[in-house]
Amino acid sequence: MSFDPARAAFTVRPATVADLPSLAHHRAAMFRDMGKLAQAQEQSLQRATASYLRDALPRGEYVAWVAEDHAAPAAVIGGAGVQIRPILPRPVPGSERLELGPEAIVLNVYVEPEWRRRGVAETLMRVLLDAVAERGIRRVVLHASDDGRRLYERLGFVQTNEMRLGPR
Repeated sequence: MSFDPARAAFTVRPATVADLPSLAHHRAAMFRDMGKLAQAQEQSLQRATASYLRDALPRGEYVAWVAEDHAAPAAVIGGAGVQIRPILPRPVPGSERLELGPEAIVLNVYVEPEWRRRGVAETLMRVLLDAVAERGIRRVVLHASDDGRRLYERLGFVQTNEMRLGPR
C-alpha cells in the first residue's frame, strides 16, 4: 500500500522563525533518541540551536520545513532542514563535468514518536528534495541514523567514503 499525501492527517509547510522552539526541540530529541545526548544537555542544545537558526533561517543558510497535524490547533509533529553551504569545485565521478556547488546537507529530520511510520518523514524529505532541486542544488548529503537509513536509501541516497576525525 503506497502513501497518499492527499489523504494524510498532516500538512507540510516552510518553517519560519516562529518555529524555532519546535526546530530546536527536534534537534535535541533526535540526538536523544539516537542515544547521543544526555538529558542534562538537552536544554543547552535547544538554546544553542535556536540561537543559530535565528540568524541562519532569515539568511537562507538554513532552510526547513515542518509537518503539522490537522487537529485544531495544529501542532508541529515533525521537521526537516538543509544547511546550504558553498563547496570547492570537484569532478563528478564517471563524467567530464564539474560539480560547482552549493551543497545541501540534510539535518534534523525528526518525527514525534506517535506520528512515526505514517509517512511524515518521507513527505518532509520529498518536499525538501524537490526544493533543493528547484534551487539547482545537485549535491545533497546527510548522515543517516540507523532508523532512517532505509528511508534515505529508498529516496536514492547511497553510502559514501566519508570519514570523521575522532576526539583528540
